[in-house]
Amino acid sequence: MTSDLVHSGQSFDDKPLGFGTKAIHLGNGVDKETGAIRRPITLANAYALPYDPSDINWSSSDVNLYTRNGHPNQRYLEAKLANLEGAEDAVVLASGVAALAATFTTFLNRGDHAIFSDTTYIAAYRLLNQILPEKYGIETSIVDTSDPQNVARALKPNTKLVHIETPANPTLKVSDIAAIAQLVHDHGTKTGVETLVSVDNTFNSPFNVRPLDLGADIVIESLTKYINGHGDALGGAIATTKARTDEIRFTAQVNYGGIISPFNAWLINRGSVTLPLRMRQHNASALAIAKHLETIPAVRFVSYPGLESHPGHAVAASQLARPDAGFGGVLAFGLDADHDGHNRFVSKLNVITSAVSLGHDESLIVFLGEDDERQYLYPPEFHRGFFRFAVGLEDTDDLIRDIDHALKEAGF
Repeated sequence: MTSDLVHSGQSFDDKPLGFGTKAIHLGNGVDKETGAIRRPITLANAYALPYDPSDINWSSSDVNLYTRNGHPNQRYLEAKLANLEGAEDAVVLASGVAALAATFTTFLNRGDHAIFSDTTYIAAYRLLNQILPEKYGIETSIVDTSDPQNVARALKPNTKLVHIETPANPTLKVSDIAAIAQLVHDHGTKTGVETLVSVDNTFNSPFNVRPLDLGADIVIESLTKYINGHGDALGGAIATTKARTDEIRFTAQVNYGGIISPFNAWLINRGSVTLPLRMRQHNASALAIAKHLETIPAVRFVSYPGLESHPGHAVAASQLARPDAGFGGVLAFGLDADHDGHNRFVSKLNVITSAVSLGHDESLIVFLGEDDERQYLYPPEFHRGFFRFAVGLEDTDDLIRDIDHALKEAGF
């Protein structure tokens, strides 16, 4: 029987356990009632109270009380993710957007200032650019965080949060986490105001990059993507200190109701055991496909941090968490074609699926047209429309053949 030591991520000798071993065993254990070697799904909404419940904190997340306050499947997954991210603790919520909103609304108050990357996921952009300023009186600044000095120039005495997304969705722009964290924390030391650095690490996963090791204070993951890996469950995670996760649970989980369902938590925990195996394949295939696309005359540009031609390649390479890490499974590219030409190409694909999201077992492609509300923030080559291509786990050669066949059938 595997010991509880291993299930909590502790080695049985002086050598630390590897990422793959921890991905399998963390958050798992033997069910005491049945002897099952997988944690069961606990679907109860409420739990039995003690003889005298009068002194219970009804907003507590530390005991099994009411599922919105927290539940076993959530806690198993949180224990795994905290360890994989190198954090003291983690909070798992209903979606990646719930995790973003929880971070922003927990640590920002009226009159505070936040800085965020000029290219971010659409919901993060709307929260920081529109909802928080208009509804809550929070001042925000959009900054090209690929140059840390832009962040330095935007810092103010009331800056409380710097949020970066790297690689950025959907342009794959890269930001230097360590450099930004250093200058932000130096600013906080000078002003006496704690300023936090949060990093949306969804495109990397903790297998490729661990932002906390690079100086970030908070790391956010859309568990829906690579950590789940199967395209069948929504979830989001925030990894940071225990003091901060306690604040997030009180604000976003107990009182805003952003709890993840037990079934989704179980599915994501199940999917996460193969994270390192899947990421190696995503990384390898995406790099091979990006290199192939660069050789095709009909391809106008390719953006992928693993390419030496990418302006952020050196920074991305310096941030890799381990020798077998890579640059993720998402790339962007555009064709030398008009609007209809891009759609015609997609219509000829056979293996690659036209759908949103990423990190699935199957490859997904989406055409982003010229009317994206963030278009003004994108580099010029993105203004004629482009694809975000999330490379899946199919055989690399089949994906390359599918692209070549579709280009030919579409008349390129």
